[in-house]
Amino acid sequence: MGSLSVNQNKLQKRLRRLAGEAVSDFNMIEEGDKVMVCLSGGKDSYTMLDVLLHLQKVAPIKFEIVAVNMDQKQPGFPEHVLPAYLESIGVQYHIIEKDTYSVVKDKIPEGKTTCSLCSRLRRGTLYTYADEIGATKMALGHHRDDIVETFFLNMFYGGTLKAMPPKLLSDDGRNVVIRPLAYCSEADIEAYSVLKEFPIIPCNLCGSQENLQRQVVKEMLQQLADRNLFDFTSLRIDDTATPRFVDLMNL
Repeated sequence: MGSLSVNQNKLQKRLRRLAGEAVSDFNMIEEGDKVMVCLSGGKDSYTMLDVLLHLQKVAPIKFEIVAVNMDQKQPGFPEHVLPAYLESIGVQYHIIEKDTYSVVKDKIPEGKTTCSLCSRLRRGTLYTYADEIGATKMALGHHRDDIVETFFLNMFYGGTLKAMPPKLLSDDGRNVVIRPLAYCSEADIEAYSVLKEFPIIPCNLCGSQENLQRQVVKEMLQQLADRNLFDFTSLRIDDTATPRFVDLMNL
């Protein structure tokens, strides 16, 4: 990749600035932290690692970064891709081998979405591993859109007002989870991922099925700001409208 165009440079700066603001606002990373960056091989986690490596260079504090990927024993998973990428950028990494694929396939009936069980199993294994390697923070790649979608998912389908916090303490109090991309948009991450040519590994655990309820919420949120459905462009003040406040002096 050569030098960045003006727009590409703006995109990179925006992602770095927003991640820096989130880290600062929620005091996500402190002096001497060992940050375990959880990599899935998707656009979000690659972008998170990229911005955290930049932050590590420019931040006034010193902290360590270790990348971790969980090989879930999915058939056809290209095991060499992440190690090759991490070695090329000189990042320390660990691959955890854990056959969650068989567990998920065993527990979930054919055709049902597997995402929630899969992520719970993955999270539990990562918590334990963070503890083992003495990581003080565990960084996940959820972005602003994930956080908003999860809020509506919980409200519509779970009947609770619950969101993904940008920083949280695990139930047993032994892990602090951080989401450095909490202020970043999915569209920016998508564009940055294409620009940087990250070696994306698609999730084929469930035939790449998007969690169906999440997809419904995603489409609903997109429709709320769809310029084809509503003429935002020509929205103007109506000079003929009656003022809201009556001028008492001229009555």
